[in-house]
Amino acid sequence: MSRLGGWATAFGRFWWDFLIGDDWTIAAGVLVALALTWALTSVDDFPAWIVLPAAGAVLVAQSVRRAAR
Repeated sequence: MSRLGGWATAFGRFWWDFLIGDDWTIAAGVLVALALTWALTSVDDFPAWIVLPAAGAVLVAQSVRRAAR
């Protein structure tokens, strides 16, 4: 493998491990929350920003509950 290919592979593995990490459900939940927030920005008189903190709290609680089992 060339030097550039090795660097690209290491770079990709770093970002995969950084974003996905040990719990892929957190990464998927964040993506869903971002998509939902974006979709709700077009709704009048609805504070779409509240979705992200609420989703973060739910995802962290779920992760802690799973880890405690």
